[in-house]
Amino acid sequence: MYKTLSQHYRERFGCKVYKLAIDGGFTCPNRDGTLGYGGCIFCSGSGSGDFAQRGNSVAEQLQQAKARVAFKNKGGKYIAYFQAFTNTYGPIEKLEALYTQAMAPDDIVGLAIGTRPDCLPQETVELLARLHKTKPISVELGLQTIHEDTARYIRRGYETSVYFDAVKRLKAAGVEVVTHIILGLPGETPEMMVQTTRAAIAAGTDGIKFQLLHVLHGTDLAKDYAAGNFQCLTLEAYAAILKQCLQAVPPQVVVHRITGDGAKKDLIAPLWSADKKTVLRYLQEYLAI
Repeated sequence: MYKTLSQHYRERFGCKVYKLAIDGGFTCPNRDGTLGYGGCIFCSGSGSGDFAQRGNSVAEQLQQAKARVAFKNKGGKYIAYFQAFTNTYGPIEKLEALYTQAMAPDDIVGLAIGTRPDCLPQETVELLARLHKTKPISVELGLQTIHEDTARYIRRGYETSVYFDAVKRLKAAGVEVVTHIILGLPGETPEMMVQTTRAAIAAGTDGIKFQLLHVLHGTDLAKDYAAGNFQCLTLEAYAAILKQCLQAVPPQVVVHRITGDGAKKDLIAPLWSADKKTVLRYLQEYLAI
């Protein structure tokens, strides 16, 4: 079996810990014209930040998020999670101010920062290393795949070597790394997905998030799906591939997620993923076999 995020948090902090998604008002070099304007081919207009409140202060967002999950986390602690878009893409002064605000409350025991490997200049890594001495910081890197043909298709915007370099520098600075991997990208075989998992492990990632490929309204991926250029994985196929990938994950690496659910209002396919409870139950039963 694999180590889950909830297990990891209980071991580390001695209580239940819940992640609170907050929006720092960032954009992405793949959207502002630096690399492109459309974002990655699968990325929605919210930049994966469907559960945060853009426009409110960090303190306000934290309070609102705590209120939403209070019934799930009585007496527990929280991780502040900068989720939407690229959360190291900005002036160092802005980054330090936002991160410091998010880490300030006593019941916030750590910080998680979602970003791109190509948006981690050394001064940002040094800032993260300094703040990490106050409370634990993890940086979540959107790798998705190590295969360059797939990376070009999804318009990732950087070569895989950039990911390896980012992991190396973050680890040297003492900062934890979590790697995002998408299962089901068009043209990829199960073995290719396992290869991506193994490469992330070899690079030194501390955690992995496995994400099912979703097709969402308003994305360029939706156009390719409508044109019949690819098919989404069935639940059974996803479970089989996930199991192969998990077999490559050693016990010390934390599995932060075994799937994901896109916003139902935007979901085109696969529709089975909308029933989160049923999906998780099926996956947990399948993985236990």
